[in-house]
Amino acid sequence: MSGHTHDHIDWADRLVLLRAADTLDAPAHAVIAARLVAKLPANPTVIDLGCGAGGMSTHFARALATQGGGTIILVDATPELLHEAERAVRAAADVAQAHRRDGSTQTRNGRVPDGGAEPSNGHLAAAEDTATTVEGGASTAEGTAQAVEVRAVVADLADGALPDLLPAADLVWASRVVHHLPDQQAAIGTLTAVARAGGVVALAEGGLSFSCLPWDLGLGRPGLEDRLQAAQAEWFVGMREGIDGAVPMPYGWPLALEHAGLADVSSFSALVDHPAPGPDGLADYVHHHLSRLATHGADYLSEEDRATLASLLDPDSAHYLGHRRDLYLLGARTVHHGRRP
Repeated sequence: MSGHTHDHIDWADRLVLLRAADTLDAPAHAVIAARLVAKLPANPTVIDLGCGAGGMSTHFARALATQGGGTIILVDATPELLHEAERAVRAAADVAQAHRRDGSTQTRNGRVPDGGAEPSNGHLAAAEDTATTVEGGASTAEGTAQAVEVRAVVADLADGALPDLLPAADLVWASRVVHHLPDQQAAIGTLTAVARAGGVVALAEGGLSFSCLPWDLGLGRPGLEDRLQAAQAEWFVGMREGIDGAVPMPYGWPLALEHAGLADVSSFSALVDHPAPGPDGLADYVHHHLSRLATHGADYLSEEDRATLASLLDPDSAHYLGHRRDLYLLGARTVHHGRRP
């Protein structure tokens, strides 16, 4: 297994799935990043703990650039994921710099690209065209924004010494990682200690489970996805029980933030909505997603459901999901956040 993980999951092996999820989550991530960065002072430090493949921090970089720049520190215990995250965020920085340089030139000349036509993908263009993301600490060539500096640190989020390894942060972000740690409440306390006074701690946990399949597949018993989600829940209980030193946390995430001493605790959600037939890559993501559920839920599913899944995942099957035009993706990412007094 690559890196040290408490849940005994080989996260490096999930890189393809994490990349695909980042792509499909991008609209929701952009909304979340803009909302959180709006709370921060000028030139802030953002720490992405358990950064995975780095998808969220590409949006933090764009959001920071619109407010004058800052620093993003990527932290993960799996070197392969950390390397990919750093590559992705730096690539986003290069793209944003090119967009800003072109946009600044056009603004000075009093022109809008393509004879004044608006980009067809308005929300994405707005996010990228207003971004200025550059390596280093100097102003851009246009003198309009500071750089977004990107750093990477290999570290274990369950390490109580983590605050000594990192600078004080204006925003500490952890997405779907705390629930993989032995003592979730203690981990939130560590995250809080990483934040500077007045800094924001934000966790993406919970939300609504993602759905992607029609109720009746024309194969097996209808309602397969509901049973898959129930099997996933059973697997999750076993995963938590299998973590060495696991400590129960019998209350919700907002209370956990309050117990860590955070003030102004609140939550909000962002919708991930890709109606059928969905964007390019959706079928591949659904295949990875269902393959993981099939593995996790094997002991909790009936023989009929296991056979249905095998047929859906088999490219040589007449029922292969890659041939379907009714796949979709619908769910919600929930963010719980508070401020360190």
